[in-house]
Order: sequence, then C-alpha cells, then structure tokens
Amino acid sequence: MTALFDLDLHTLLDLLLVPVCIVCAALTVGIITDRLIRRYVNRHLAVEESTWKYVLIRSMHGVPIFFSFIIGLYWAIDAVEISPTLTKLFSYLLFTSNVLTITRVIARTVDGVVTMYFERSDKNLPKTTLLNSILIGVIYAMGVLVILQYYGISIAPILTAAGVGGMAVALALQETLANIFAGLHLILSKQLRLGDYIKLSSGEEGRVTDITWRFTTIIPVGASNTIVIPNKTIAGANITNYSLPSNQINISVPIGVAYDSDLVLVERVTVETAREVLARVDEDASANPVVRFTDFGESSIDFVVVLQSSLFDHQGVIKHEFIKALTERYRKEGIDMPYPIRTIIQEQEANE
Repeated sequence: MTALFDLDLHTLLDLLLVPVCIVCAALTVGIITDRLIRRYVNRHLAVEESTWKYVLIRSMHGVPIFFSFIIGLYWAIDAVEISPTLTKLFSYLLFTSNVLTITRVIARTVDGVVTMYFERSDKNLPKTTLLNSILIGVIYAMGVLVILQYYGISIAPILTAAGVGGMAVALALQETLANIFAGLHLILSKQLRLGDYIKLSSGEEGRVTDITWRFTTIIPVGASNTIVIPNKTIAGANITNYSLPSNQINISVPIGVAYDSDLVLVERVTVETAREVLARVDEDASANPVVRFTDFGESSIDFVVVLQSSLFDHQGVIKHEFIKALTERYRKEGIDMPYPIRTIIQEQEANE
C-alpha cells in the first residue's frame, strides 16, 4: 500500500513538474518585463511623455505578468496529457483571455495616441468622453468578433441580426441617438472645444467641461454648480463662443467727465490707469488700452475705455479693479465725473 502510494505520488510529481516549471518560467519573464517597463516609464516620464512609443509602453504597464501567466498555462496544458475536451475548453478560455488582453492594450494605446494628437494638433479638435467611448467601443467590438471567429461562430448572421435589430433600437431610442450624433457634430465641426466659454441663445453660459453621449456640461464663472444641456439643444442653438478665434476678449467700460475737463489729460490718465490695472491683474493681455470719445451727453462728455483680457473669466475682476483705480486717480487729478442733472419747471396756477 505504501509503495503504491509512493508510486502514485512520484507519478503525480512527474506529471506536474513540467507544467509548474513552465508556469513559473512564464511568470518570471512577465515580472521581469513588467519591471523593465516600470523602470522605463519612470526614467522617461518627463522626456518622452508626448511620443507614441511612451504611450504604447505605458499602456502595457501591468499586462506582461497576466499575459505571461496565460501563455504559461497554455503551454503547461499542452504539455500534460488530458482529455481532448478539456484541452479544447482550456484553449478557448486562454485564447479569449489573450485576445481581451491584447485588445485592452490596443484600446489604451489608441486612446493615449489620440489624446496626444489632439493636444498637439493645431486643428483645435476636442478630446471628450464621447470620442473616448466610441474609440474604445469599436476596438473591443473588433476583439469580440475575433473571439467569435475563433470559436467557429459565423459573424455574418450576427451582423445581419444587429442591422435589423439596430433599426428597431433606432426607432425606440431616437432621443438618445439624436444627442449622440449631435455630440459628434459638435466635436467634428470644431466650433466647440473643451475649455471654451460659451453662451447659448437661451441664456445659459459657462465653460465647457465635457461632451458625453447625451449631454454637454458647462460650469459658469464663479459658480460651483454644473449646467447639463442635451447635445441636440446645443447643436440647434445660437452659440456665442468667447474662446474663438482666440481666448482674448475686449472689455468696454463707459465713462463720462465734466464738460470743462481737459480731454487730453483725461485720456492720458485713463490709459495709464488701465495699463497699471492690466499689469497687475492680467499680465497676459497683449493689446494696449484704448480711449474713444463717443457723445456729448446731457451732463458729460461720454467715452469708452476698451481693455483686453486674455480670458473671459478675467473680465469681472478687471472691471472691478479698473473702476476702483480710475475713481481714485480722477479724484487726485481733479477730474470730475458729474451726476446726471435735470431741471424741472413746474407751472403754478394763478390764484383767483
């Protein structure tokens, strides 16, 4: 009995020795490869972050261990004599795992390369959640089709059924599909980008933070709340984009001074004050402030001061600081900004 047990134990060890060694060797290769990838990423993080090679290697982070383990199992099963049914089942499972792993790496790589392209492109195409989801969905769908083809399942009937079913789904989800295609239109038209400050004809305004399957989200300046607007509503609205063709915006401040004021002094003092405020609040503004006299008002000579802001968000602060500084400077220079004056003549009836 003991000899038989020893024999079976030795036989079992002989059967498991080769598969275990194969799996361990594959795991060792995977761990070494993963560490090399981590070392490369850490070493070249600040140097090659904007190259496709860096994106590909970063996408493979953590994958070699799992991939090597799956390949090791595949070889280990092939080295052991088991029933053909179990061998085929394990082959299907391992092939599926390998394809999904490769698909994941490709999806992450394409996502990273597209993001890099949009950030470096001069075409001002936005990188959004919607575009992200479509790219990843297409890549994973191709991976599933490869798996089905390996299983011997014909994909032609599936595509036919998907086409017929797609028509029924399209009828049932007209609202959702309208928002999806409207979102794609917003992206491809290049008239709306992430980070742009927009104002709709319906009154909503804010900075675009994302374009999803159904909604576009914007956040107003100085607010902590998010405005969620359906994509088709934005696609059909009149939009004022304060970030196109550039982020710079002109700010007009109307002012009036007394008729006896020295207009040359008024212009010089106003421009000097505007320059001082811009240098302190928004140093990225490139254009010089401009003073333009416009009207002879009822009680003052009216003019407009045009200041440039590098961002739409800065206009409130610039106006605030400019009005304070200009009021103080006018008082020092003796420049009067008169109140509107009206003379009322009231007729009195003669007492009989």
